Amino acid sequence: MSTTRPYSPGDRGPEPGGASGASEGGVAAAGASGEGVGASSGAVAPPGGRQVRRLSFGDESGVVPLARDFTRQALYAWGWLPAASADQRAAAEDVLLVVSELVTNACLHAEGPDQLRITCDNKVIRVEVADRGTGQPSPRTPHRAGRPGGHGMFIVQRLCLDWGVVRTPGVSGKTVWAELGAPA
Repeated sequence: MSTTRPYSPGDRGPEPGGASGASEGGVAAAGASGEGVGASSGAVAPPGGRQVRRLSFGDESGVVPLARDFTRQALYAWGWLPAASADQRAAAEDVLLVVSELVTNACLHAEGPDQLRITCDNKVIRVEVADRGTGQPSPRTPHRAGRPGGHGMFIVQRLCLDWGVVRTPGVSGKTVWAELGAPA
């Protein structure tokens, strides 16, 4: 489903206090510029609590592997990895793939990503990639499976419960978000 809603139905709305760089749920934020990428306190939110991780890219190079490594560390901290079953392993791999696709799209079409934000509760992982681009992401139509390139948003659309774009009036850029269900 392609949408421009800032939040999916039933979502809790914007994060209280804005994007201050602080984490919720007792998990430390990490930054790509001198803060020790992937550093965390190891603390995990209580069951049913919402957990958030942020990665600011700055002028870093190699942002796609950086984003995947950061996300993998979050998945370990949140108990998605190591996976106990094939379904759980597939769900974690889907999250990593969606992160790769959204960050790659920001690199190719939007002057690069500014920040990756990952939010997890017991049912959903939400991935958000903020960039300075003005374009509107959408799956290419018609999708041509046999041709190289142009599959990123098609993949996101197929793997995710929902996705969309948030724009803040008066601010350049956008945030592309996608939500994936937790493994059964």
